[in-house]
Amino acid sequence: MTGNLRTTLLVTVTGRDKPGVVSVIFSALARHGVDILDVEQVVIQGRIILGVLVQTTADPEDLQETAEQAMASIGMQVEVEVGADALGASARGSTHVVLVLGRPVTTRAFTETTRALAALNINIDAIRRIADYPVTGLELLVSVPGNDDPPAADAALRSTLVALAARTAVDFAVERVGIARRAKRLVVFDVDSTLVQGEVIEILAEHAGCAAEVHAVTEATMRGELDFTQSLRRRVALLAGLPAGVLAEVSNAVELTPGARTTVRTLKRLGFRCGAVSGGFTQIVRPIAEGLGLDFCTANELEVCDGKLTGKLIGPVVDRSGKARALRQAAEHFGVPLAQCVAVGDGANDIDMLTTAGLGVAFNAKPALREVADTAITQPFLDVVLFVLGVTRDEVEAADAADGVLRRVPL
Repeated sequence: MTGNLRTTLLVTVTGRDKPGVVSVIFSALARHGVDILDVEQVVIQGRIILGVLVQTTADPEDLQETAEQAMASIGMQVEVEVGADALGASARGSTHVVLVLGRPVTTRAFTETTRALAALNINIDAIRRIADYPVTGLELLVSVPGNDDPPAADAALRSTLVALAARTAVDFAVERVGIARRAKRLVVFDVDSTLVQGEVIEILAEHAGCAAEVHAVTEATMRGELDFTQSLRRRVALLAGLPAGVLAEVSNAVELTPGARTTVRTLKRLGFRCGAVSGGFTQIVRPIAEGLGLDFCTANELEVCDGKLTGKLIGPVVDRSGKARALRQAAEHFGVPLAQCVAVGDGANDIDMLTTAGLGVAFNAKPALREVADTAITQPFLDVVLFVLGVTRDEVEAADAADGVLRRVPL
């Protein structure tokens, strides 16, 4: 076939991966003067799948014969589809990223995921693994119909995945494809049960010998009988007389959530500003923030007199609205639009902070927070937040290896 008539062909190469595969197929295609429209390649356990979408005015049968001979010379298989769609999925563009996270991601869970997407007429354009530790993370690029009404399309997808997560023991994160996903610049973490394990005030209460009383106030708060400010002031009052030196002991003894150091270290490498906003206490939070290299921290100040806690707080309480206010102040200070901010928390007093940020992540959270968050994580590893932001485990470990801090703790 000659002349100006252009034919579209999809050339697919498969086989055991080896150096030179791409070079050989493109050398063969170059003999026929093809124009490249699209290229995709994936290698799984040493086997390569390479797809090349091209257009040519040459005879398709001659091109196919050339490609077959070239690939046979290196022990590879090739298939040529004549008349392929020149406007494939990549040309149309995916609309959303769906992240599937599990320990493990079972075939049953993934099958249910793909069925749920198909039921919504959502096409899966591409799949890649972004993590194998501490969880398995699979990133799906998908095309969601109904972009004439994006909020409705987003709501349908999210509600489907929320229901699916409840019965498959995997987590899902959904974001729209676009520059905004890659433009996050500031991350704010809650502290108790997010950045660190456990609730600090309960640890202090044990030192003060009033654990039962503090727990009773906490339970009353959870029943809705007290708001956060009332609850905090009552619990702090029970700490009156506790030696101030205990604060440093508790700060040194508190355990970070697994993955916290990795998360902050990686975010700082990427140029993020990172901070802690807590309904806890500055005397506990500040040393933790400094140890992690955070840029700022906001918390409540315990009053100390004559080396002992007075049972009072200094200044306004960092409550639900106070946390959102702290996020806005940090964003303004660092010159970061709220749309480029991320907030991570676990409790109802984090609701305003998460809804203020461009991306709100509920981390092993209470139901009230999961309902309003953009995504919910139930895995006990904070570095899963990195995967939600599009950072892969390989990228994390390559950077750690370069800095001599790479290690994997047995799970």
